Amino acid sequence: MHWFWTGLLGFIAFAWFIAAMELAWGALVIPSLKHMRPSEGGNRAGNADDPPRVSILFSARDEAEKLPAALASFLALDYPNYEVIAVNDRSEDATGTILDAAARGNSRLKVVHVNSLPAGWLGKPHGLQQAFEHSIGDWLVLTDADVRFEPHVLRTTISLVSEKHWDHLTLLCHAEMFTVGEKIVMTFFAMSFLLGLRPWRVSNPKSSSYVGVGAFQLIRRSAYEKMGTHRRLAMEVVDDIKVGKLVKQAGFRSGVARAGRAVSVHWHAGLRNIILGTTKNFYATTGFRLWVVCGQVAGLVLMFLVPWAALPFVQGWARIFAVVAIVVPMMAQAGAAMEFDESPFYAVTQPLGASIFGWMVVRSTIVTLWQGGITWRGTFYPIEELKRGVV
Repeated sequence: MHWFWTGLLGFIAFAWFIAAMELAWGALVIPSLKHMRPSEGGNRAGNADDPPRVSILFSARDEAEKLPAALASFLALDYPNYEVIAVNDRSEDATGTILDAAARGNSRLKVVHVNSLPAGWLGKPHGLQQAFEHSIGDWLVLTDADVRFEPHVLRTTISLVSEKHWDHLTLLCHAEMFTVGEKIVMTFFAMSFLLGLRPWRVSNPKSSSYVGVGAFQLIRRSAYEKMGTHRRLAMEVVDDIKVGKLVKQAGFRSGVARAGRAVSVHWHAGLRNIILGTTKNFYATTGFRLWVVCGQVAGLVLMFLVPWAALPFVQGWARIFAVVAIVVPMMAQAGAAMEFDESPFYAVTQPLGASIFGWMVVRSTIVTLWQGGITWRGTFYPIEELKRGVV
C-alpha cells in the first residue's frame, strides 16, 4: 500500500509540475491590454485617419438591472468609428424601454426588438444573429448586456489584432467578486479555465486549442461570415466558446489577451446564484456526454482532493509528493486571485473550491437529465434538440 500511495502521489505531483510550467509560460506569452498602446484604430483594413468600422453586438433579455451601466460604457468609448446594435429579446421588464430611451439620445445605438423566438433557435444566438444582420461594421464585438468597457478598449484591441495579424480576439476579462463564496469559487474557476483550455496555445495555427468568452470577442466580419455566423450556433448553449472553435476550423487566426479592468463583469451575485446560474452551462460544455462528466469529477477528486486527504496518513516520499501536489496548484490559484485583484490567500480554500465546482458539474448534469433539457431565460429546450445543435 505504501508503494501505491507513493506512486499515485508522485504521478499527481509530476502532473502538477508540468502543468505549472505551462501555466508560467502562458502567463508570459498571453498579451495584456495594459501593455498595449492604444491606436486611433488603424490596421490593415484602414489607417489612423480612416479606422475600420466596429459594430458592438449584444442581446438582452430582462436585463433592466445591469443594462444601464453596461450600455453607458458601450456608448462612451473613445473610438471614432463604431456603432452599437442592441437586441431586446422578448423582455418582460424595462429592458426595451431603457434601450429605446438611450437610442433617442445617441445616434450610435440601434435597437432591434424580438417579439418571438423561431423554432430551432436558442434566445441568445438568435439575438446575436439579429444584431449582426442589422450591423455594418468591418469588425464585430460580441458581448453581453451586463459587461462594462473602459473607454480605450476598442482602440487597444484594434491595435492588438493589427499587430498580431489576428482575425479573432478573445479577452479574459476582470470578474468582479463581492462575497467570500464568490471569491472561493471564481478564483478556482479561473485557474481551472486556464488549465482546461490553455489559451496561450490558441494563437498557434497548428494547435487545436480554442477559446471564446462571452464578455468580449472581436472578430473580423469576413471571418464571422465564413464560419457561418450564429446560424451555425443556433442551438449551441455555450455559443461563446464555440465561436472560437469555428473561427479556427474555418482557417482564421485567433488569439487571446488579458483585459484587466478594461472589460469587467459581475457574473452572478453570491455563491447560490453562481451554482444556479451555471446549471444550464456545465453539462452543455461536455457536449451532453455523461462519460466526460465522470472524467471531470474523477479528475477533480484525484488532482485536488486526494493529496489533501492522503497527507496525514503517508510518510517519506509519499508525503513529499503530497505536499508538492498541494502547494503547486495553490500557487496557481493564488496567481488567478491576484489577476482579479483579490487576496492570494484564497488559494488555501482550494479543497472547498474544488468540491463546490465538482458539485456544480454534477448538479448541472442531474438537473438537465431530470428535466430532459434546460430552461434558459424562461424558455425550455429539450435535450435531444440541444444535442443535435452541439458544434
